[in-house]
Amino acid sequence: MTFTRPPRIAVGPAPDVSFEEAIVRGGGVPCRLDEQPDALVWTGGPAEFPASLPESVRWVQLPAAGVEQWLESGTVKAHPQLTWTSAAGAFAATVAEHALALLLAGVRALPAHLAASSWTPTEFYPHLGTLRGATVGIVGAGGIGRALIPMLAGIGAHSLAVTRSGRPVPGATETLPVERIDELWPAADHFVIAAPATAKTVRLVGARQFAAMKPTAWVVNVARGSLVDTDALVDALSTGTIAGAGLDVTDPEPLPDGHPLWSLPNAIITPHDSNPPALRVPAFLEHVVENVTRFASGAELVAVVDTSAGY
Repeated sequence: MTFTRPPRIAVGPAPDVSFEEAIVRGGGVPCRLDEQPDALVWTGGPAEFPASLPESVRWVQLPAAGVEQWLESGTVKAHPQLTWTSAAGAFAATVAEHALALLLAGVRALPAHLAASSWTPTEFYPHLGTLRGATVGIVGAGGIGRALIPMLAGIGAHSLAVTRSGRPVPGATETLPVERIDELWPAADHFVIAAPATAKTVRLVGARQFAAMKPTAWVVNVARGSLVDTDALVDALSTGTIAGAGLDVTDPEPLPDGHPLWSLPNAIITPHDSNPPALRVPAFLEHVVENVTRFASGAELVAVVDTSAGY
């Protein structure tokens, strides 16, 4: 859609000066939802989303990179005439940095070192190693994976990517289509799970996949807890099938007190804070500026939701 005037864009569920300023920076005009806006920037969840929208609305910007709740709630399906965009890519660098921190912490045995209360010789850390020269399998090389690849390259690690299409990912040594994902598990030294949560990715990594990995492998999940079979992970960590896991997401989430993962010395758990609010809001504001700019000029929007793919 091409505009002969600046597009009118509402912010919901409540007015927000920061987002109104972002709309202005992108070349739009802030307005209320009852003032026939051309688009809506939404900062809340699906439960708060209005059942009906003015017919003038053509595009809705959502606040999260993952849209499974929006799809499962039926909100997107209820408005098939709209273009929906997620915040995918907006937080990629921050989450990739966290994934690298978890992976380095595991490979360098930081959990054991932090727990130590006396001087412990290196030989007591059997999997102490390095990422230099290692191959890291990246499952789901979207925004996060693509941001992670140069970070890994900077410390001398190689990346083996898996995407839905298998089209080459810049910086990856090789890119596999998802149909060939079983080739990844024995080939890589460590793994970062960064794929979207869809019906096809539920328990994507389970007992069979862990058994195919090297016993020195660390598995980092910064996507959604549902992508990893938690019971199989506990077993793999307990038996030494793999060396460890770094989890910013879990299934269930929040991870209950007393869950076996809390007591495993080779599990690092962070409370889904790879994208903390202090960093998340400014990044989302820049994403809004970018998409408003594109909307105003008729250019393709960033992170358009593909309802058939689930993200």
